[in-house]
Amino acid sequence: MTDIASEAARLRAAAVSKPLRLPVNRKVDESHHAVTADGLSVWYTIQVSPHRRIQEAVFERADRMPTDDEVNAWLTQLFEGGDPAEAPSFPGSMTRRFEVFNDAPP
Repeated sequence: MTDIASEAARLRAAAVSKPLRLPVNRKVDESHHAVTADGLSVWYTIQVSPHRRIQEAVFERADRMPTDDEVNAWLTQLFEGGDPAEAPSFPGSMTRRFEVFNDAPP
């Protein structure tokens, strides 16, 4: 992986070109995934339904919970419009998930 800005741009482009159609299509392919040299796994998707557009980023590590510094560097590059909110996670989880919900464009 090169740098966060270029990798985030690649993930955004993949998500825009192949959004998930809800509730039918929930399969995410590897083009929506990046892994940093230090093992941070980043998934970014755009999910669309007739009334909503959801941007979602998932950060995972095998050894520990991703830190605020790690995810914040990505969040500013991934999300277009809106302030991502962190979804609750299970105790002991090594995963953090952030979402932005928007009304679907007409």
